[in-house]
Amino acid sequence: MSAIKDSLRQMLAALQDERQALAAIDVDTIMLCANQKSALVGRIATADMAELDDECRGMVEAAHRLNEVNRQTRNLLAANVTARLNMLTGRNDIYRTAPANAYMGGRPR
Repeated sequence: MSAIKDSLRQMLAALQDERQALAAIDVDTIMLCANQKSALVGRIATADMAELDDECRGMVEAAHRLNEVNRQTRNLLAANVTARLNMLTGRNDIYRTAPANAYMGGRPR
């Protein structure tokens, strides 16, 4: 159990570092954090979630929330870059698929 707790603490630290790297747009640190998270997920995945104590479950939930915040931050940064590129080029289709390949979002009736 202590190995899982240690991995969860490391995951929380990696997520905090990733958030700071996203704020600074530090690509090297963002990639380092992504690699750390990937390795830690591999270790954490071996745990039987039913056997985790309340502290571990709380850390898992905190990691989930932090990862979601980081995902939203990353998406906002990407949207900002897209908007700036569109403004500079005068185009709106830099990252869009061609209409023939685009998914039509309706449900069949």
